[in-house]
Amino acid sequence: MKMHSRAFCLMRLPQTSTILSHLHQGSFARSSAHYLSTSNDQDVGRAYNPSYVESKWQDRWDTHSPGNSPSGKSGRFSMVLPPPNITGQLHLGHALTLAVQDALCRWRRMRGDEVVWVPGTDHAGIATQVIVEKALWAEQRRTRLHLGRREFLKRIWKWRSDRSDQIYRQMKALGVTLDWDKAVFTMDPDMSEAVTEAFIRLFDAGLVYRAQTLVNWSCYLQSAVSDIEVEHQPVDGTMVDFAYCWDEDPSEEIVVSTTRPETMLGDAAVAVSPCDDRWRHWVGRRVTHPLRPGRPALPVVADGVVDPHFGTGAVKITPAHDFNDFDVGKRHNLEMLTILSEDGRINENGGQFQGLSRVEARLAVVEALKELGLFRGERPHQVAVPVCSRTGDVIEPMVKHQWFVRCDQMAAAALEAVEAGELVIDPPALAATWRKWLGGCRDWCVSRQLWWGHQIPAYCVRCLDGTERWVAAASDQDALSKLGLTPADVTAVRRDQDVMDTWFSSALFPFTVFGWPKQTPELAQQYPLSLMETGHDILFFWVARMVMLGQALTGQLPFKKVLLHGLICDAHGRKMSKSLGNVIDPDTIIEGATLDQLHQQVDASAAQGYISQEEAEKAKQSQRSLYPEGIPACGADALRFSLCTTDLRNTFLNLDVREARQARLFGNKLWQATRFALRHLADTGYRCDEQARWSRLRDAQAPLNRWMLSCLSACVETCSTSMEQHCLHTATNVMHYTLYRQFCDVYLVGRHRTFSLDW
Repeated sequence: MKMHSRAFCLMRLPQTSTILSHLHQGSFARSSAHYLSTSNDQDVGRAYNPSYVESKWQDRWDTHSPGNSPSGKSGRFSMVLPPPNITGQLHLGHALTLAVQDALCRWRRMRGDEVVWVPGTDHAGIATQVIVEKALWAEQRRTRLHLGRREFLKRIWKWRSDRSDQIYRQMKALGVTLDWDKAVFTMDPDMSEAVTEAFIRLFDAGLVYRAQTLVNWSCYLQSAVSDIEVEHQPVDGTMVDFAYCWDEDPSEEIVVSTTRPETMLGDAAVAVSPCDDRWRHWVGRRVTHPLRPGRPALPVVADGVVDPHFGTGAVKITPAHDFNDFDVGKRHNLEMLTILSEDGRINENGGQFQGLSRVEARLAVVEALKELGLFRGERPHQVAVPVCSRTGDVIEPMVKHQWFVRCDQMAAAALEAVEAGELVIDPPALAATWRKWLGGCRDWCVSRQLWWGHQIPAYCVRCLDGTERWVAAASDQDALSKLGLTPADVTAVRRDQDVMDTWFSSALFPFTVFGWPKQTPELAQQYPLSLMETGHDILFFWVARMVMLGQALTGQLPFKKVLLHGLICDAHGRKMSKSLGNVIDPDTIIEGATLDQLHQQVDASAAQGYISQEEAEKAKQSQRSLYPEGIPACGADALRFSLCTTDLRNTFLNLDVREARQARLFGNKLWQATRFALRHLADTGYRCDEQARWSRLRDAQAPLNRWMLSCLSACVETCSTSMEQHCLHTATNVMHYTLYRQFCDVYLVGRHRTFSLDW
């Protein structure tokens, strides 16, 4: 959107000056003039060439110091760019964020504000580890376990170096005016120090604790993941009925319904509704587990969580493998028996089924129940299967020792900030989502059983009496000191091998980029941020957590306003996905690509293990449908302008590549208008002997000049109001109309006709 931003330069000049002087203030016009004056080939300047024009400005964008405000600055404006993950190239969603934020920063500088806009990249713990391991498997048919932790981390650091360079190159190709000297990576030494300090402070304040509880377990990653990284996908499944027999009279049975028969190996009870007369007389009885001989009988309990209309009205309770059952287990003091290993296979508690996968165990358990005469039938039933959004594998609830951030108080403070108007969410409709999420916010599991990420600064100290004590500290010496112990008082001190959830370090981003926990002058000047602009899909993932940890660690909101934009979709309204073949690299629109080149990009993704061969074929078929002639080169200006012509507040933003081409045509129109103005309307071309003739011509055009100035004045007013309200689409529309319809189609045509007749 540099063309958009440059057009903003037209807005700040005195309305008494002529339309020509306004045009000369715009960077686009200056680049036109520079292009025409320096080119030796007279034909080169006859058409707008984005690659040539943008290359002339690239050095200035790269070396520009956007933090240096012009004289007479009126205020301060600070913002951070949401750090892209180092998992791959930028996509159009990133380009949208960059276009919007760059326009806002340029506009603020034009107003005289001192602007600081900090870039960075995110280590993206789960996503990066998964993608690097996929690439390793595709190249060498090896996993991280074959390499070992040290060598695997070396490979990831190499990946990070390559990807960060590529990401920054893509950003610079878009012409954004970031403070490049302030660029950070979320695992830089200073950032790691800040993460360690934040964790320790929260632990000392009682806001971080370690507990054994039920978590979302990814068997693929062999790690816990947070609730918001779990997607529930509807699947046509099966409901199975089987019988439990009364331990005192096996002829009496209670039939339970379940969609996961394999987990009955970990059952701790049978539950019925206290309002269900069919099973009320069973409450207090015990039933025999048919596949776990020798184990204690299971109690039948009454609990309000049971839906009497679900299946038979009686359900099995497996506290160690279901979140609802876990709560029932705590209420009734039931056994928490884990029957799955970390890789998703039945463990030693599964008896004869040990070693089977979850799928194999389901079939085997049903078959065993049939052999025992306890199977009572099955029927189709739609179930919501929890799936990891990062890996696509089915999530398994499992009881694990994990680290948690206590969220109730922090969530309440974040809610109060919005209710009191101290924090503004734009668009306002998303404030309801804010209330919904934070109103029922559970404690945040922040430990991950990964190799890539910030290692948790916590130590387990084993005392001489065999007891273990956990403490958050910067080193083992600090751990002993905080516990008031000496090396002679303990038998071992070991650091937790887990790493922290990526969103923990990301939540600290608004203040760690300015040097926190050190009280630097930059922190005092730039924090809190003036604005947080990002996609609405990470309102809870990132924005809410920045607010919660910002208030807890700095005592103030990290920003006073949040501007949220929608998700980029293709021209058909479909969310962009690699498997659909509609994900577009910004470089592709800037530089253009043939259909064969688009296919090559898909093949490269498949070769590196990003997508399967089946997905690759679907993607290429979709590309043939969407881009039969490829994608024409449009330039960065046209891409950014087209991105900003849609209403950012819409939930989904449909982008048709043809819109970028139309924006390039608009660029050509402005280019030609500049050429005409420089050749026929500039004062310098009609001085000396033609002074009298030019003066008469100027007087003859006074009504047209006044009309054009009034149009420009209206455009300035609308643009200023629109930018204040962050309505970029309104600003782009009025500028397009003013420059295209009023200036080019009316004013220049009128001036040209009078000029020709007079001449």
